[in-house]
Amino acid sequence: MLLSANNVIDKDRQCGVLELGTNGLQRFPMECIKALKHPVVVRRICEKEQMRDLEIFHDLKREAADWRRYLHQNPELGYRLENTARFVAEKLASFGINHIETGIAETGIVALIHGQGGDGPTIGLRADMDALPILEASNKPWSSTIPGKMHGCGHDGHTAMLLGAAKYLASTRNFKGAVALIFQPAEEDGRGGERMVQEGIMDRFGISQVFGMHNEPGLDVGTFAICNGPVMAALGEFDIVVKGRGGHAAEPHRSVDPIVIAAQIILGLQTLVSRQTDPLKSLVVSVTKLRAGEAYNVIPETVELAGTVRALAPSLRESAEKQIHAAAQGIARGFGGDIELNYRCLEPLTVNSTAETNLAIKAARALVGSDAVNDKFPPAMGSEDFSYMLEARPGSYIYLGNGQTAAVHNPEYDFNDEAMPYGIAYWVNLVETVLAVD
Repeated sequence: MLLSANNVIDKDRQCGVLELGTNGLQRFPMECIKALKHPVVVRRICEKEQMRDLEIFHDLKREAADWRRYLHQNPELGYRLENTARFVAEKLASFGINHIETGIAETGIVALIHGQGGDGPTIGLRADMDALPILEASNKPWSSTIPGKMHGCGHDGHTAMLLGAAKYLASTRNFKGAVALIFQPAEEDGRGGERMVQEGIMDRFGISQVFGMHNEPGLDVGTFAICNGPVMAALGEFDIVVKGRGGHAAEPHRSVDPIVIAAQIILGLQTLVSRQTDPLKSLVVSVTKLRAGEAYNVIPETVELAGTVRALAPSLRESAEKQIHAAAQGIARGFGGDIELNYRCLEPLTVNSTAETNLAIKAARALVGSDAVNDKFPPAMGSEDFSYMLEARPGSYIYLGNGQTAAVHNPEYDFNDEAMPYGIAYWVNLVETVLAVD
């Protein structure tokens, strides 16, 4: 069934490209396209724009999908990725890659592939490997076999796509310099990217540029999205202990009720965004935890609050600590109580550098055409520890369309295997673009 028909005219091949459902872009002779009874939206490409043939990557997709589904059935969390890391290392070795280093940041891996095009720089390609502590509800035949753990963010797909690219690149080596394949643990909550940087991977492997990719539900399969500059927010976390004076629930006038104070603090913190931040700048303050009391008839001594701060400017995240302390303390003392604040700056801003973003756009457009690459995708308020790698080296982070699937971190989410050939081909195109043989 033809669900959409975005027709790309390829003047050299005298053929067109149609998007058939979730099967991605397929080439057909022009006479077949002209005979279609369905409306066809023509998307012309310039004569200089040459799109890569995806057939070989569709063949590779079948093998990579098997790897992905194995990883999906066997999810591991944080740094405890012993089986995942062993699987990845064995696959890399089977491709004829000789330089494989394991045990970086506990279970991280970096493997080097040297091109046949002579001397050149080394670029890093990064995939995260860890799963999430979620009970899966996708009902797929390859669902997690470990209750309470699932690949709910697509890291199984990221790992399989980088393995697919590794197999292709190891067999062709049509580039100069070298490619460092970075398989990272603990993206979700352990800051594994920071640890890999701290353990010296950039200098140790001579990496001059670094690139990342993440699947994006809601973007059509066969499309990409990216932006220059800030692409994901900086993250901060806070814990607040609200101190009152406990008492009997029947005699609130003899106590200082920390629950009432905490409720006012939760509301008051929202004015940091609505009344103390430039409305043209992005700041999100969310209280996500509240713990108070154990009995129906007791006003507790304390209440615990916790939450996150996300900002698209480092100065906003840093100033938020002072603002949260001032607002919470002022409210608490106004009611006769007090607070203790523990504020932590975590992932920094994820920033795409201009030159590397342009290289990523060029590689993606050469794969799927200009119209299928949104180069002005709006920044997201989520955070990503790939930011530490982008602080250490210039690079870029691109989104790969996952189709109309459940959102990431949802129990029903599953990586869309139809996106896999595009992700694999993007990595290959990027390497052959950045490390083009002279």
